[in-house]
Amino acid sequence: MVVGPYRGLFGMPGVKGFVIAGFIGRLPMAMLGIGTVLLVSAVTGSYATAGGVSAMGSLMFAAAAPVTGRLTDRFGQSRVLVPLALLHGVALSSLLLSAHLRAPDAALYLAGMATGATAPALGPMVRARWSHVLKDKDPGKLHTAFSFESVVDETIFISGPALVSALAATVNVYAGLIAAIAFTLAGALTLASFRGTEPPVVRETGKRHGTPIAIPGVALLTVVFLGVGSVFGSIDLITVGFAEEQGHRGAAGFMLALIASGSAISGLWYGSRAWRIPLHTRFVRTLTLFALGLIPVTLMEQVRPMLVALFVAGLSISPTLITGFSLVQRLVPAGQLTEGMAWLSTAIGFGVALGSWAGGWLTDAYGAHNAYAFSFGCALLAAVVGMAGSALVRVDETGELPHGQSGRS
Repeated sequence: MVVGPYRGLFGMPGVKGFVIAGFIGRLPMAMLGIGTVLLVSAVTGSYATAGGVSAMGSLMFAAAAPVTGRLTDRFGQSRVLVPLALLHGVALSSLLLSAHLRAPDAALYLAGMATGATAPALGPMVRARWSHVLKDKDPGKLHTAFSFESVVDETIFISGPALVSALAATVNVYAGLIAAIAFTLAGALTLASFRGTEPPVVRETGKRHGTPIAIPGVALLTVVFLGVGSVFGSIDLITVGFAEEQGHRGAAGFMLALIASGSAISGLWYGSRAWRIPLHTRFVRTLTLFALGLIPVTLMEQVRPMLVALFVAGLSISPTLITGFSLVQRLVPAGQLTEGMAWLSTAIGFGVALGSWAGGWLTDAYGAHNAYAFSFGCALLAAVVGMAGSALVRVDETGELPHGQSGRS
């Protein structure tokens, strides 16, 4: 059964607490972008300004994530999360205040950048906790835990935009971001208080190891996930344009939810399986399916068949992300695990920004139907790069590394 393997994950002490806190604290990551666009466009009357402020926030978050991860590995989650969450609350409050006072665009941009730079990257921290609490357990349990986290991410990306949009429509344009502040503070501070499941700081003798991005396998995964993120960013924007071109603009949210739903369903199924196929082989295969799954999307010209195509395209997303994070968990020393996983999040973030820009430009220039070719091209490139460099992520099921790289300490 699909649900069976997940039941055993939540009986361990402290697990339910950090899972719930992680969910609450990560919900704002799907609220900030659309919430910023709704607020800034309402007070300035400019979607260009709104999109620019939102994009700068996303880019700063992507750039800051590895730094936050490195600090977390060095000083511990609780010592980093508390001040970071408080700073983020101040930064996001300054964005709300700047909008309310009709401050110049420069102030909005600065506040947006500060908001992104201080946003806690809780995804890598939660996955690091799973790695810690399951370190002496059956390796298959970690695979199931990472699969569960992928499903949580998809749930967040379905519910977050809907929640912030509903608050903006029913209360006011400030309400969604005020809720985001509350969720961040509640989730991050609660997670920091759960010391029993917090990964210990690894005290290294001699010189500290360099950054995980210097590990060839992690560098390869980062490049691949840059392409994957470009697919995410472009297909979201292009799908909105496609729905509008077809005269069904209101269907855009449902269409995007179908992608996330397909990913969530496949993530649950993927995590319930006990796989004997090596991780690096699974990674190449999921990337290949990721690219192939986008072919029907490029061929559809009407909304109804596109609904099916988008759902099918989403089926390979979670397995691809799960195998990528699982490979990082085996490639990176224990004392750098949070930073290592943050590099993948950073790659996806930069890819989303690139994909959004390219998708928007191509939609305006050639129409949404033709612009989907860019999404497919990014997925195909990611698959080719992953296949060509698959030897760099060849690990056995105990986490030993190829090519003489040092294992987790």
